Amino acid sequence: MTVVCLGELLIDFVANESGVTVGQASGFQKKPGGAPANVAVAVKRLGVPSAFMTQVGNDPFGHYLAGVLSAEGVNIEAITYSAQARTPLAFVSLAANGERSFMFYRNPSADMLMTPADLKLHVLEGAKVFHFGSITLIGEPSKSATLAAVEAAQARGITISYDPNLRLPLWESAEAARAGMLVGLDYAQLVKISEEELEFLGGDVRALFREPTQIIFVTAGEHGVTAYTRSDSVQVAGFPVNAVDTTGAGDSFMAAVLVGVVNGEDLQDTAVLAARLRIANAVGAITTTGYGAIPSLPTMPEVEAFLATQ
Repeated sequence: MTVVCLGELLIDFVANESGVTVGQASGFQKKPGGAPANVAVAVKRLGVPSAFMTQVGNDPFGHYLAGVLSAEGVNIEAITYSAQARTPLAFVSLAANGERSFMFYRNPSADMLMTPADLKLHVLEGAKVFHFGSITLIGEPSKSATLAAVEAAQARGITISYDPNLRLPLWESAEAARAGMLVGLDYAQLVKISEEELEFLGGDVRALFREPTQIIFVTAGEHGVTAYTRSDSVQVAGFPVNAVDTTGAGDSFMAAVLVGVVNGEDLQDTAVLAARLRIANAVGAITTTGYGAIPSLPTMPEVEAFLATQ
């Protein structure tokens, strides 16, 4: 597979109404989700082969999620099933502007119990990009499993992409979250981070650069993105759309960046980088116009049609 993603795969139960809390919602819509899973599907929808590594529960939700990814054409050979814990769930409420708040059911969930022995590393053969997030770094044994997969990708010369996804309720404390999210930076050439996450990690992009870092993408929602290379920065405006749910927008943005990497684009060239970021911003914008992450991810023809109108 060309792009391999590792991380949580879960059900988002999205509140039927905007502007209410999870407790106030009259009901919920079941949507497949999980940030790294969103990336795997988004990459495939954009025309690049992908595979996904995780552990879900040996339960109806786990098999449903694997089926969703398989139906999208994502390779699911590296999904394992736990009899010890269930598939994670997240209840999501949306503010009127589409921003989200989360309530998680994972105590523990199957992905948290994933061990290095559970990894199906054969899916890394021939891969060009390995993408992971911070959620599986929260505790053991999933942290060891995640880093074992990252190191296996490194050993194969695969480009590493990282999303230090901030989900504060899942960590013991803000300090633990900050320390844990920083761990992934030591491995990745490419890092996607939101303005909120950047602020949480100290506010200084340059301070987040590590030895392997090539580009850090700081996303600002409808305001676009600023990409920082070691010697320069490129800012590209976003696209105004009628956003109803921002879930998965950052993931689809990063998927579009990774497609550029797979295509052999020299993202150190600022003109090439700016052109790729325009595409990525379009992908992210389109994703916000539907409810749920995976159901809203666009195909490349849809992206091209959108850009033709801008």
